[in-house]
Amino acid sequence: MIEEVRMPTKGKTTRERLLTAADELFYTQGVQSVGVDLIAKRAGSSKKSLYAIFGSKEALVLSYLEARQDAIQKRIMGELGRFDTPRERLLGIFDIVAEFFNGPAYHGCPFQSASVGSAIGSPIDLAHAKYRTWVRTLVTDLAAQTGVSDPEKVGREIHLLYDAANVAFNADRDPSAAFTARAAATAVLDHGKQSADN
Repeated sequence: MIEEVRMPTKGKTTRERLLTAADELFYTQGVQSVGVDLIAKRAGSSKKSLYAIFGSKEALVLSYLEARQDAIQKRIMGELGRFDTPRERLLGIFDIVAEFFNGPAYHGCPFQSASVGSAIGSPIDLAHAKYRTWVRTLVTDLAAQTGVSDPEKVGREIHLLYDAANVAFNADRDPSAAFTARAAATAVLDHGKQSADN
């Protein structure tokens, strides 16, 4: 989850221009509906160059998703630094998600969008799974730091709420979905802590 950003193309390599064009088009219009012709045209390149550099549309999609994951991880990890305790950081993830949702160029989770129609076990499906593993690991590690009795269970439940907030935003375009998910995550965390204290 990160906003669309139009990046200048002057001084960029052909690969960088193609990736920038793919990022803009895939994120705003969807991986399935954007063809390589449009990407090449937007990049001021040719389809031949695109295939020479990336080999296939799928490889270009994977490069796009890898760049998105890197940007999302950097932003979330950087933003978590403003919270003082593991509990605040864990719940703060939903505050960060709310900021994504309120961004004028936010078009939903790029991984959920890209994986629609992908076969189970395909490279794009695996890229989505890699992102989900990162989110699950982050929330589980933070849950463990809060002292809950079963960090894996709490991590799974909070990860589910993270996913649910994204799905709800995509369906309703309601940024408050992040705060609803945060309230539910607070209850999950409190219950997990009570179990540890008993």
